[in-house]
Amino acid sequence: MKNICKFGVQKYPVMKRIAIILVLSLVTFSINFVSGQNRFGKKNAEGTWLGNLEANGVTLRIVFRLRLNDSDSLTAVMDSPDQNATNIPMGRVIQRNDSLKIYAPALMGYYKGSILSDSAITGVWTQRGVKYPMDIVKVSKPVRDNRPQEPRPPFPYSAEDVRFANKNANIFLAGTLTTPVGNGPFPAVILVTGSGPQNRDEALMGHKPFLVIADWLSRNGIAVLRFDDRGVGKSQGNYGTATTADLATDAEAAFLFLKGNPKINPGMIGIMGHSEGGLIAPMVAALNKDVAFIVSLAGPGVNGEQIILRQSADIGRLSGLSEGKIAENNEINRKLYEIVKGEKDDLIAEDKVTEAYRKILTDQKIPQDQVEDAVNKLQSSFGARVYPWFRYFISAEPSDFWKKVNCPVLAINGDKDLQVAADVNLPAIENALKSSGNKNIKTVRLQGLNHLFQHCTTGLPTEYGKIEETFSPEALKLITGWILDLKVSR
Repeated sequence: MKNICKFGVQKYPVMKRIAIILVLSLVTFSINFVSGQNRFGKKNAEGTWLGNLEANGVTLRIVFRLRLNDSDSLTAVMDSPDQNATNIPMGRVIQRNDSLKIYAPALMGYYKGSILSDSAITGVWTQRGVKYPMDIVKVSKPVRDNRPQEPRPPFPYSAEDVRFANKNANIFLAGTLTTPVGNGPFPAVILVTGSGPQNRDEALMGHKPFLVIADWLSRNGIAVLRFDDRGVGKSQGNYGTATTADLATDAEAAFLFLKGNPKINPGMIGIMGHSEGGLIAPMVAALNKDVAFIVSLAGPGVNGEQIILRQSADIGRLSGLSEGKIAENNEINRKLYEIVKGEKDDLIAEDKVTEAYRKILTDQKIPQDQVEDAVNKLQSSFGARVYPWFRYFISAEPSDFWKKVNCPVLAINGDKDLQVAADVNLPAIENALKSSGNKNIKTVRLQGLNHLFQHCTTGLPTEYGKIEETFSPEALKLITGWILDLKVSR
């Protein structure tokens, strides 16, 4: 889910709807200044440079890979390992004396640094007018993460690329269907990603949780369909203009596609949604009574505004914010959200949000240059382009959909989930289901797990990429056992 804080959208990994804002943790290095006798040249710049920078409570890494071409000019590509983004083309690379500038037109940004030594540069990443300090160091090896759960071939199941139509949206979606060995028909699960444009593996922070889940389930007799979000990978469509309701039609198209597969048991097709995907699952099941079951992975039981405000408080508190500052931030957020909810014209809403925010900061006697910097950050991350999705998300009541779900439901959360709090959302899901007479419900609060179902220390999003585990084995076993028990009982 997203979180809007005082200074704009906080970019937590399962919330990558907005264009990449590169925020990385600090790198420590010894500084050896470049002397006049040993000037830095293009040959020195060639190689791999790793940067780390922190902003808005998020830790990511960025890698520039610079090369000299046949014309003796520097070229560059960029990787963001924690966002599973590689080979992002850069524009011009200019190295003069003790300075380096790398343009990134695709990201509407650039990096400008002062060269300290052959292996150290201090500088600033600028994107959409917002500046982030970022120092980079030269590294000798590619940046790789240890992900021991990531499956490697050979696989004891079949995996095929598939393509299916969402006729309502007039688009085709692409994915991977993994099917156990044998003739079937097999029970099946459709995986639905969290918010933000994500690929079929739900790749984030160097992890591929949906790949790990699909591998585990298909090894245990359950077919899995996972697909690229619209506009991502090989799927058609425009993610940027889609609301949660639009995305629900994509998941419904996946369900209808699986019903026609002869290897799939049409009476045992369920939907497993993570985060926002845990809202999409009951939306689809409410309209399609043939959905056999739902697995909600940190899915919402209360509306998006409540989720975001709680998220902001929990993360802010663990990040060192005072209770007074947390309350102040949430009060500002409420005022801005009310504008978005009340003004349906997105461009007018953006103007009203900007002016309201500027007035709030001015009334706090904040220096004008800081006010404008804060307003620029807000506009870069919380502008009109995100309002259609955001307006729907903060207004929709998940209970309206859960009340219409008649199939069995397994809802699980980690007790250290700081993005979709277990103590609020699990009871809300259970109460909504019971209110309409659904008694086939199991809710589980898993100890020591974060929003990505990793064993963690604090639950803060800054830990996600640092943890080697991709998805808790206990959670995998719980999900698998529950689905297979359903198969026996049906």
